[in-house]
Amino acid sequence: MSEEKSGLKGATVLLNALHQEGVDVIFGYPGGVLLPLYDALLDSPIRHVLARHEQGVVYAADGYSRVSGKVGVCLATSGPGATNVVTGIANAYSDSIPLVILTGQVSTSSLGSDSFQEVDIIGITMPITKHSYLVRDPRELPRIVKEAFYIARTGRPGPVLIDLPKDVLAQENVEPFSSDMKLKGYKVFGRGNNCKIEEVAKALSECKKPVLYAGGGVVTAGAEAVIRLLAEKADLPVVTTLMGIGSLPFGHPNLLGMVGMHGTVTANYAVDDCDLLIAVGVRFDDRVTSGLGHRFATKATVIHIDIDPVEISKVVKTHIQIVGDARMVLEEVLEAFPGFTVPQVTDWWNQLRVWKKDHTLSYDLDRLTPQMVIESLGELTSENAIVTTDVGQHQMWAAQYYPIAHPRNYATSCGLGAMGYGLPAAVGAQIARPDDLVVLITGDGSLQMSIQELGTIAQNKLPIKIILLNNGVLGMVRQWQKTFYEERFSSIQLDGNPDFVKVAEAYGMLGINVDSPDQVKNAISQAIHHPGPVLVNFTISPNEAVLPLVPPGKEITEMIVR
Repeated sequence: MSEEKSGLKGATVLLNALHQEGVDVIFGYPGGVLLPLYDALLDSPIRHVLARHEQGVVYAADGYSRVSGKVGVCLATSGPGATNVVTGIANAYSDSIPLVILTGQVSTSSLGSDSFQEVDIIGITMPITKHSYLVRDPRELPRIVKEAFYIARTGRPGPVLIDLPKDVLAQENVEPFSSDMKLKGYKVFGRGNNCKIEEVAKALSECKKPVLYAGGGVVTAGAEAVIRLLAEKADLPVVTTLMGIGSLPFGHPNLLGMVGMHGTVTANYAVDDCDLLIAVGVRFDDRVTSGLGHRFATKATVIHIDIDPVEISKVVKTHIQIVGDARMVLEEVLEAFPGFTVPQVTDWWNQLRVWKKDHTLSYDLDRLTPQMVIESLGELTSENAIVTTDVGQHQMWAAQYYPIAHPRNYATSCGLGAMGYGLPAAVGAQIARPDDLVVLITGDGSLQMSIQELGTIAQNKLPIKIILLNNGVLGMVRQWQKTFYEERFSSIQLDGNPDFVKVAEAYGMLGINVDSPDQVKNAISQAIHHPGPVLVNFTISPNEAVLPLVPPGKEITEMIVR
């Protein structure tokens, strides 16, 4: 007579712990060492979405997290499966996106023996994760999972990796230990220093040319409402980073646009000429400062509010530093503000309006341009539409022309600039918010880096709309070769491109070709109203350029504008 078994399998303990953290979906790709986990998934309420490449699973989890505000979860097998998620982990780390990455690993008895598909994934990813765990005892899984999610989503969010040996997942009769966390030395900052808050309010009351500079930390902290209130109450002009898009709705009268390499002329002039720069949730990236931190906003008193103390004064010297949660700190500033004078900014706004009038973004109306496509897309979609992008010229045109109304309606690879991000990110976004319209804006180079994920869209019947700006080249590289390398074009021609409409049709999607401006709005409208996935292929000129452009090594006022 067989002995009656008690307890659970390690894989079941893991899935129960994930479910306890509110996980409703895992993006994954199976492999041998994960078979115990995939077997247990059949009895779990957690949905599994099968991608077509491990890089796709981590980008999908990233897109899911960006538009939902939740921790994204992905799963990859050992060896090449684990190493294939490294780029996605680096992307999440750079953009402060909370992910928990589960990787399969060889059995604990084989660790260190160079066994089949063994890699030290913790060692490989140590510089690009907030923390990592190699699980040796399945009884510790509830605590490890709880800690991983807490670390991923608190403070400055980021990816946490859990490495899972096969025998840990397969072990039976597991009686889990307590899930009480043991996080000595891990500190999370919240409210700001009261004295510093008063300094901010005082500086605001005394300035003549203020600028409020919003980054990804505003989105992460859910601070968009309070930053809008502060901007309107003190009549502050606002500029954003690429990650800060949506902090103020597109078209808001206080919004000057994006700042930096491809920012608006007005935003760049304003930052250069301001006497007070309130930077919230930003890291003064070189795409904004041109790597010239010592020559950035040199006329201004710089206030830096960030939850990560490492970022304070790392690039740009700041005069008032506040380490804390962006929303909490701004709420404190608003509470302190009534005791001080509202800044007198009439003359400043007069100057800003002159710059805006003299340097509006524009494009040709008599031919098919990417700007026309994106602006038409914005006119035809609702403010709840979610946009994901890949990386390249189309990413910048989307940032300049698409009317993002809400901060979690935009997902793009910012710090790492990873081509191939947009399509799987759209998968994650659509699964996170199934009732909202999800649109991918991509280029022919980027799309082909993850084109296999069209299979994921087809299998899951996701009604994603793909706006393909097809110029037959690697557009951003070509623009730089044209501008800075005397038109010595090298390795940028994509002459072997497929017929993308036929590729879409092969996956059961609707494909539409557009090659003239009078077809644009009708094609976009048809795509939006079609119940399933659609790819619209817009044939554009390879000579289209993203402007303004701040050349490398130049100050942000030294823009190429035409």
